[in-house]
Amino acid sequence: MARYNRTSKEKRMRPNFFVFCEGETEVAYVTHLRTKYRLPIQIIPKKSDSNISCRYIDNCKKEYVTTDRDRTFLMYDLDVAGILEHLKCIPEATLLVSNPCIELWFLLHCADCTAELNQNSCVKKYQTFSEHYVKGKLNIKDFVNFAEGENQAIERAKRLTTPRNPSTTVHKLIEALRESHNE
Repeated sequence: MARYNRTSKEKRMRPNFFVFCEGETEVAYVTHLRTKYRLPIQIIPKKSDSNISCRYIDNCKKEYVTTDRDRTFLMYDLDVAGILEHLKCIPEATLLVSNPCIELWFLLHCADCTAELNQNSCVKKYQTFSEHYVKGKLNIKDFVNFAEGENQAIERAKRLTTPRNPSTTVHKLIEALRESHNE
C-alpha cells in the first residue's frame, strides 16, 4: 500500500472589520452583528467624534493582529454640523453615516421613510415597531425586526440620497459582512 504525504491547506486569516462609532446604540448594534455573522469585528467606541483621526485609528489597530484585507468603517450620525466633512478626510475608511441618526437604519427594516426627520421623531417612529426600544439598548423585538427586514432595509437605504435627511449607508457594512461570511 502506497503512502501519501498529507499537505495541509493554507489557512488564511479572516479580515478584521474595525468599526469606529460614537455611541451606545451603535455599539449594541455592531455587537449584534458580530454575534450574527461570527466574524472578527472590532468595535472601537469614540464618544468625541470630532477627535477621530488617522493617527487615532492607527493607534487602535496596533492592539490587534491585522491582515492586508482588513476594513475600516466609521459609523456616525450626521446630526452634528461638520462631522461629514471631518470623516471624509480619513482615507481608506468606509463611511457608515446616518442622517439624522442610527435609528433611521432600524426604521428602514420595518418601513419606508422619505420625509425629513430629527432624532427624536426618528426614535418615536421606530418605537411604533418596537415599543420597548430605548436608545442604547436593543431587545428581542429589535433583533426580530433586523432579521426579518434586513434585505428590505438595504434596498430602502440605497434609494435614499446621502447625506440628505433621511439617509444612511449602514448597509455597506452588512454587505461587506455577508461577502466575507460567504468566503
